Amino acid sequence: MNSTLFKILAVMFLIVGESLAIYSEMIIARNYNLSPNSLFQLFLKMFILITVAGGFLLLGYVTSYSAFKNIWIVSVASIMSILIVEPVLAWTMFKQIPTIGSIIGLALGIIGFIVAMIF
Repeated sequence: MNSTLFKILAVMFLIVGESLAIYSEMIIARNYNLSPNSLFQLFLKMFILITVAGGFLLLGYVTSYSAFKNIWIVSVASIMSILIVEPVLAWTMFKQIPTIGSIIGLALGIIGFIVAMIF
């Protein structure tokens, strides 16, 4: 497989895993506030989803390490996916606008990811 394509696929596994994990966390937080009586049913659904997310994360870590040969790049890619996905999901699900500190933190995270990938 093409090295660049393999790296992209490996990072995509990380992004999907982080996205599913964050989504399940936010769904249970949002819906628990709406209906505390159905917490157990919601917990079971989100437990299954976060288990799938864990599978994607494991696959993402093993393929990313194989592709990049550097665990630090894998860690940065994982953190970067969280920095991008979590604010998007938070805004989509909760309709809350980020604070200036959140925006600055996201910008610095993006800069850090770019620096780690280049050097």
